[in-house]
Amino acid sequence: MTSLCRRGLPGLTAATALAAAGVLSARPAAQVPPPPLTISHDARAVAPGEAVLLTFQAARGLASVRGTAFGHPFSAYPGADPDTWHALVGIDLSTSPGGSEVSVEARHADGAPVRAGARLTVEAKTFATRRLTVAPEFVTPPASVQARIERERQLLDRLLSDVSPQRLWTDGFGRPVGGEVISVFGVRSVFNGEARAPHRGIDFRGASGTPVRAPARGRVVLAEDLYFSGSSIVLDHGVGAFSLLAHLSRIDVRPGTLVSRGDVVGAIGATGRVTGPHLHWTLRIGPAAVDPLSVLALAGARR
Repeated sequence: MTSLCRRGLPGLTAATALAAAGVLSARPAAQVPPPPLTISHDARAVAPGEAVLLTFQAARGLASVRGTAFGHPFSAYPGADPDTWHALVGIDLSTSPGGSEVSVEARHADGAPVRAGARLTVEAKTFATRRLTVAPEFVTPPASVQARIERERQLLDRLLSDVSPQRLWTDGFGRPVGGEVISVFGVRSVFNGEARAPHRGIDFRGASGTPVRAPARGRVVLAEDLYFSGSSIVLDHGVGAFSLLAHLSRIDVRPGTLVSRGDVVGAIGATGRVTGPHLHWTLRIGPAAVDPLSVLALAGARR
């Protein structure tokens, strides 16, 4: 400050310059008002198949937050501070690399609207290919089961699109079994020499009968045998998060039951399209299936 004064006012004596400097330094610096709403993010990576935790902060309390990210609407929930909200969003495997907009519209407690936007760059990601041999009817199902397959597809689509507003996974996510991951997320699948859809979950090693636990608090919305995934359970964790636990040897819960993280819901088996006993876990965030390990990295249980 003093040197600027001296350069700006060269005719002043040293004493006068110091006095002027003292007067100027006593004036408060210009205050730049904070933005009405800021957006930040946390993620293992911003890439297809990853989960991203968005955080929205305002200068004063927020009553609601909604918006879109990676081309789809998201469901937000309040944070510990009334000025902070969050949204757990997923990047679908079909998302192309490049810039993607996050658009937010929020309302303060008094109803006043506030808007903000941000741009995140989606990185390119490559996935491995796995080749498996399964019973021929699971690669090219016979005509007699086509109606069943379509009925089950529509059922899952309906369940997974019914977003409940309350976040149930308040104590975080954990692994449903303790076995190692034997098939990773996103791997491209070739069954009996024919290419099929990418693997939209992860598989855990385990002996048949090994207890399977709820990865997070949620409500059971499906518990039945499905053609491809065998004996299966779908848990609604709230605000757009769902778990599918598949290929079970038994189911221990019924639709409508509210389970806590760690509750036993079934057991590992080899039902449906499988080559042996294991647990398959698909985790959906909104319309995107994401790597469950990316969610554990962001919202893993602390105990």
